[in-house]
Amino acid sequence: METARVLALRHVHVVMAVRNMDSGRKVKDNILQDIPTAKIEVMELDLSSMASVRKFASDYKSSGLPLNLLINNAGVMVPQFMLSQDDIELHFATNHLGHSVSMQRRRKVINVSSEGHWFLYSEGIQFDKINDDTRYKYGQSKLANILHANELAWRLKEEGVHTTANSLQPGVVVTNLLRHRSFLDVVINGIDKYMFKNVQQGAATTCYIALHPQVKGVSGEDFSDCNVAKASSMAEDRELGKKLGDFSLSLTDPK
Repeated sequence: METARVLALRHVHVVMAVRNMDSGRKVKDNILQDIPTAKIEVMELDLSSMASVRKFASDYKSSGLPLNLLINNAGVMVPQFMLSQDDIELHFATNHLGHSVSMQRRRKVINVSSEGHWFLYSEGIQFDKINDDTRYKYGQSKLANILHANELAWRLKEEGVHTTANSLQPGVVVTNLLRHRSFLDVVINGIDKYMFKNVQQGAATTCYIALHPQVKGVSGEDFSDCNVAKASSMAEDRELGKKLGDFSLSLTDPK
C-alpha cells in the first residue's frame, strides 16, 4: 500500500495487481481518502497461476492503460512445501515465474528481491530439484528476482532498447509476510521497533528507484537503503541468469 500511496502522491496512474480484490479495493479507498485526486485502479492477479497471469496481461493490454513502470513485488513465504496451481514449488512460482510470463513494453522494471537471496546452495538455484520437498528454499526465488532483472538489463542494452531493469533489497520490514511463522511473530512483536524497518522505510528504496531523477538511465543494478548495493556473486552470474531464463520458459511456455 505504501508504494502505491507514494506513487499516487507523485501523480502516477497506479494499477494495483492483487490476488484479493476486496483487500485491494480497501487499499484503494484508503489512498483516495488521503489523496482524492489519485488515479488508481485495482485488477485481479494471482501470480501462482499462469492462467491468471496471462489473463491479467491480456486484460491490461486491452484496457488501454499506460505501462511505463512495472514493480514486481511478490513475496510469499510459507513454512512448509507447497505447490502452485501449476504444480510448481510455490515460492519459485509466485515470486519469480509469475513475473517472467509476460514482458510487455515499459520504460522501467523494478524487481523487489530480499537479503534471503544470500542463503542458498553453492550452485544458487537447484533447477533439477525445484519441486523437491526437502530442497526448496525461499531464497532461490529471491535470487531469481535479481538474476531476472540483470538478464533483462543486459539483453535490452544489447538490443538498444531504452528500458531499465533493476532490483532491490528492502530490508527486514514489519509486514504480514511472516504470518505463517508464529514463533517469529512473537519475536518480531518484541523487538521490531529496535531492529526492523517500518512500512514507510521498507518502501523507500522502491519509491527511490521509481521516482528519483538520480536513477534515470541506471540499469542492471541492485539497491538497498536508496543506494546501489552489492548483491551476491551468484546474482551477477550471467550464465546462471541465462539458465534461469531458459528454465523459466520451459515451465511457463503454454506450448
